[in-house]
Amino acid sequence: MAHVESAHLVELALRNATPTDADAEALRHVEQCDRCRDELRMLTRVVAAARTAQLVDLPTAPPDRVWQRISRDVSGPPATPRPPAPAPAPGRRVLLALLALAAAAGIAVAHRHLHERAKRVQRGVVRQGRIARFEVLHTAGDE
Repeated sequence: MAHVESAHLVELALRNATPTDADAEALRHVEQCDRCRDELRMLTRVVAAARTAQLVDLPTAPPDRVWQRISRDVSGPPATPRPPAPAPAPGRRVLLALLALAAAAGIAVAHRHLHERAKRVQRGVVRQGRIARFEVLHTAGDE
């Protein structure tokens, strides 16, 4: 069975509705599934904490100046758009293009080197000491 939908787990944690056959099936899945069981356990704790919260547990309302600033920011005039960034000078454009080309060439060389090294490793030639595969097997057979 697929995992129980998060919204369904929330409904199970709230226990507001009369249980249905779908709820019974979901609870059978929760018994077998660690992931769904952990999520339902966490949601049940959150619901219990919210239901037992007292007025003193709730945060205090923000001061009036906060609401006034929010109101001003929301209803204020639209911000003026920034002007577009200036295009780089032609000489700088060439320099950037050459830099990008050099970076691409460096990446290609590094890729080729790593590819060749991988081929050598697959053939059995180990870079450190250049030991061939048959020598390693021969030494292992002597033990």
